Amino acid sequence: MLILIGVVPTAFALNRTPDVNYLEAYKSAATQVETVLGKYVKPGIAVTDAAIVVGDAVRTKTWKDETTPALRSFIHDTSAMLSPYPSVEKLPTTLVSNARNNIYLIGEALKLIDRKKLLPMEADDLKAVTTYHKAVDNATKFIPLWVKVAIALALGLGTMVGWKRIVVTVGEKIGKSHLTYGQGASAELVAMATIASADYLGLPVSTTHVLSSGVAGTMAANGSGLQWSTVRNMLMAWILTLPVSICLAFVLFVIFRQVF
Repeated sequence: MLILIGVVPTAFALNRTPDVNYLEAYKSAATQVETVLGKYVKPGIAVTDAAIVVGDAVRTKTWKDETTPALRSFIHDTSAMLSPYPSVEKLPTTLVSNARNNIYLIGEALKLIDRKKLLPMEADDLKAVTTYHKAVDNATKFIPLWVKVAIALALGLGTMVGWKRIVVTVGEKIGKSHLTYGQGASAELVAMATIASADYLGLPVSTTHVLSSGVAGTMAANGSGLQWSTVRNMLMAWILTLPVSICLAFVLFVIFRQVF
C-alpha cells in the first residue's frame, strides 16, 4: 500500500471506490458536525488561520478554546472545496492532494474528541462526531481488496518457502527443549492479546518480537531454560532496529528531497 501511495499518489491518496453516495453522506455528516461544534464554541474567540490551529492541536494533543471554532471552520472550508463534485471519482487530480491532507487532519483532530475526550460533549453530539469520523477515515485510511489479497498471498508463499528456518528458530533455538503444544498455545494467546491491545492503543510493536518473547517466557516458566545465544541475538535486533530505521529514513529523505 505504501508503494502504491508513493508511486501513484493521486490514485491511492483517497479512496475512490466507496459507495456512490459516499460523498453526499460525507457532506451531510460534515454539516451536522459543524452544527454540533457550534454549540461548544465560546463567544468572542477569533481564529485567523484554522488549519494552523487544528494542526497545532493534533501535534500537541491538546484542546484549547480556539481549537473548536478552528475545526468547525476547517471542516466547512473542506466541505466547500468538495461540494461541486458528486462523487470522489469526479474530483480533479489537482485537488486530490489538498483534499486528502485536509480530510486526514480533520480525522486526527476528531480523534481527540471521540477517543481522547478532550472536548466533553453530550452523548448525541458525540455520536454525530463518531459517525463523521468513520466517514473521514473511510476516505483516507483504506486498503483496496486486491492489495490485501496480494499481500496475503505473498506472506503465505513466503512462509511456505521459508517455514523451516522460522519453525526451527522459534521451536528449537529459543529454549533448551523443543516447544510443546501447551507452550505454543500459551505463547500465541499472549501474542494475540498483546498485539490486539497495542493495535487498540496505537502502539508500534513487532509481531515477531512479541511472539518470540512469549515463547521465551514459556521456556522460562517451564524450567527448561533458554539458549542465551539466541536471546542475545533477539535483544540486539530489538536494540538496533530503532536507530538503524531512523538513520535509513533520514538518508532516504535527504536523497528523495534532492531528487524530487
